[in-house]
Amino acid sequence: MAIIDVLPDDTVVGRRGAVRAELARRTRTFTELARLVRADGLNDRTRWFYILMFGGLVTALAGAFTGLVLLRDSWFQLLIAASLGIIFTQFAFLGHEASHRQVVTSGPANDRIGLVLANLFVGISYSWWMTKHSRHHANPNRVGKDPDILPGTVVFRPDEAAATTGAHAWLVRRQAWLFYPLLLLVGLDLHQSSVRGLFGRQRVKGRAAELTLLGIRFALYLGALFWLLPVGMAFAFLGVQLAVFGFYMGASFAPNHIGMPIVDRDSRLDFLDKQVLTARNVSGGWWMTGLMGGLNYQIEHHLFPSMPRPHLRKARRLVRRHCSELGVRYTETSLAEALSIVVRHLGEVGLAAPRFSCPTAAGLGRF
Repeated sequence: MAIIDVLPDDTVVGRRGAVRAELARRTRTFTELARLVRADGLNDRTRWFYILMFGGLVTALAGAFTGLVLLRDSWFQLLIAASLGIIFTQFAFLGHEASHRQVVTSGPANDRIGLVLANLFVGISYSWWMTKHSRHHANPNRVGKDPDILPGTVVFRPDEAAATTGAHAWLVRRQAWLFYPLLLLVGLDLHQSSVRGLFGRQRVKGRAAELTLLGIRFALYLGALFWLLPVGMAFAFLGVQLAVFGFYMGASFAPNHIGMPIVDRDSRLDFLDKQVLTARNVSGGWWMTGLMGGLNYQIEHHLFPSMPRPHLRKARRLVRRHCSELGVRYTETSLAEALSIVVRHLGEVGLAAPRFSCPTAAGLGRF
């Protein structure tokens, strides 16, 4: 599904003025919405919440490593590994919020917090994440500008699927079935991509600090694993932790935009339409907010990216009412429905891929 033009057709010279007027009107209405949000104090920082969250996660991390030490040579260690995958993902959510200036008022202070959380606790380059994620927020689901919909192992548009060849085409035709198993590899991909980004030729502010923190993190973590556990068990532990981390991260971000309208390169959208029409909220209340780190309020997060997590629920009421008054579609589904939409969309896109067969693929049968 793609947005060709939400606003009046500007290909006709006589209607260009109407398009500009509509854009200006919608901008004014969003300004009023932002004023209401400020008046309700929804942009105010909630330091107590982030202090409690960080303290709770550090306690959980200490408990996991205590279990690692006490259990030693036991396959119950794999339960510790799974718990670490969850804990590291929760640290990543906090790092994401720091990158959006949600934790404290000062921008530099948020960056320092995000740097420590991302590099030292999660093992992902903060600058690499910031660069990629900022581009996504500026142009969500826009062709050629949103890095999250660039074609890769998985593709999101039929024309990109049709351009695949060979083994990639075989995979894309089956990407709906393979998507969630592939999420098990997301953790490994995040680590290697961010490290590779730090060693790239582009200028990276604070490169030395990031590499130092990543080095400390991996040295301490891997050192502890291979010192306390037999080699085979250490590799199994690491595999389970990375799989859980990757799946949790991927399954938290996938429902936000996959299967929502994709914006053509030249479409003209005001800020409200650009952010609301391409995003999907996930219902479920406070427990879903905890599970998804606030990403369940994706629409509000895109409209007000610096809004702290505890205020997103209140902002939702204002945004829903505002969208209803303007006739702007506001999408919200359950998590199960969102995840099924993701699979359905990828399946429809995958059908455009050329058929491919090879001896290896033939032996696997058809999905």
